[in-house]
Amino acid sequence: MSTLKQDELRQRTFRAMLEHAFFRWESAVTIATFIVLFFLFPQPLPWWQPWYWLALGGVSESLIVITSLTDERTGQQVVANMLRQRFNPAAIRTPAYREKIEKALQYRARIESFVQGRKPGVLRDHLRDTTAGVTDWIANMYRLAKGMDEYLADTLVQRDLGNLPGEITALRIRAQRENDPAVRAQIEQAIQAKQGQLDNLRKLQDVMERAEYQLETSLSALGMVYSQLQLLGAQDIDSSRSRRLAQDIADQIQALQDIVSSMEQVYQHGTPGPIIVSGEN
Repeated sequence: MSTLKQDELRQRTFRAMLEHAFFRWESAVTIATFIVLFFLFPQPLPWWQPWYWLALGGVSESLIVITSLTDERTGQQVVANMLRQRFNPAAIRTPAYREKIEKALQYRARIESFVQGRKPGVLRDHLRDTTAGVTDWIANMYRLAKGMDEYLADTLVQRDLGNLPGEITALRIRAQRENDPAVRAQIEQAIQAKQGQLDNLRKLQDVMERAEYQLETSLSALGMVYSQLQLLGAQDIDSSRSRRLAQDIADQIQALQDIVSSMEQVYQHGTPGPIIVSGEN
């Protein structure tokens, strides 16, 4: 993961943790308690000043915020919730793809928990750096699953894939029988347009088949990374095993990105709309 993306993730995490700290129930109870004390018992002792309640409330709230920001378990949970909102499996209609994203998020949570569970030091820092790209990995898997989900739900694409070959064949027969050169030229133009549309749809179909295979492969690879991670010890920090694990993560991210880019290129190219030929019913 690039330094820019790591910084962006840290900023989002900090904002999410800060929001969590202010909106957790302990924070709400603390604020409510000191507001009640301020109004109902403004001076419980002769030397007491009403603003003391506000000062104590501010100190208590600050301690809650600091505790929330420094608690690693809270941080893990906040990040997991943030990623689940960003890559929401429920937004994917196809059960098989939704299940894969759910499993991928679970693997990511376990990887994060494993890394944070190591003692502070060189090993944990190294493991954190090694697995920094897992969030990008999940992001690309989600984009892939969403793209395939939308493809399967697009009835127009499925209809055109089934109808276009027959329409092209019918137009070619008409062109052979047509005596008027102008009409024949128009039919040939329609054939070219429909053939271009069909070729583009077939490219999209091929990309989706590759994407489905890549999604399955990436999920299995993510599980393998989790198991390999547990085998790394302090002696492996600069070992070939550690470098290979980092390279495996980078390779999976790149493979996913290549498929996502191919999918987007086909979609951006677009498909021509229905072709109407003069005299066609």
